[in-house]
Amino acid sequence: MRKNTSTPSSEAALRDLTLLDSQDPVFPHPENALRDPEGLLAVGGNLASNTLLAAYQQGIFPWYEAGQPLLWWSPDPRAVIFPERIAVSRSLRKSWRRSEWVVKIDHDFLQVIENCAAPRIQGSGGTWITTEMKLAYLALHRAGHAHSIEVWNHNQLVGGLYGVMVGSLFCGESMFSRQRDASKVALAALSGILHQQSTDSLIDCQLSNAHLLSMGAVTIPRREFLARLANLRGKLFNWHAVEIDSALTKLM
Repeated sequence: MRKNTSTPSSEAALRDLTLLDSQDPVFPHPENALRDPEGLLAVGGNLASNTLLAAYQQGIFPWYEAGQPLLWWSPDPRAVIFPERIAVSRSLRKSWRRSEWVVKIDHDFLQVIENCAAPRIQGSGGTWITTEMKLAYLALHRAGHAHSIEVWNHNQLVGGLYGVMVGSLFCGESMFSRQRDASKVALAALSGILHQQSTDSLIDCQLSNAHLLSMGAVTIPRREFLARLANLRGKLFNWHAVEIDSALTKLM
């Protein structure tokens, strides 16, 4: 899950990349990604749902700013969270128990992605959650592939995250908080939900940061991540069978 930062790229690096066909892109193997900037793999292609799904199924994701060409990444190492190892602190449990928050799934996917984009728009840097990206992930959501975990305080959305499900692997894209610890509750809820249905599941965080590390994220070599992805992408996950309350009760 990417932070509020600009996308690293340079004109020199772009010249060394595979140029994808705009209509029928075929991705190179992730091991062909550059070392500088780390993980940059290809340029071009499109954000059609079938292209995005093909990318995620190969451990590749799009990341670029407005005004840049469409860039595709597969970093090494890869940040992940094993759901059964999610770190829930005492202070996070207190925040949850003292709040009137309710966790929901896919209640308002569009509002989640808008909130994830908002801090980047207000900040000094550019935004990688462009209008084009929003529309692409909204289409994935409507097709049943992208999901949001949301934290509500009465009728107000106060935190959440969204990502793409590939088998029993959740590819996290971004998260936000409007109240302290709300995004952490969303991430804990996601971990509980995944572990509830399958002991063989994983959260792909893509890039490491302090927020994720505090929740139990670790980094693994890209080769190991790709091997785990190959095993998980063929598994089934039933979102309709999720029991949020029981998943959270075990954690909180």
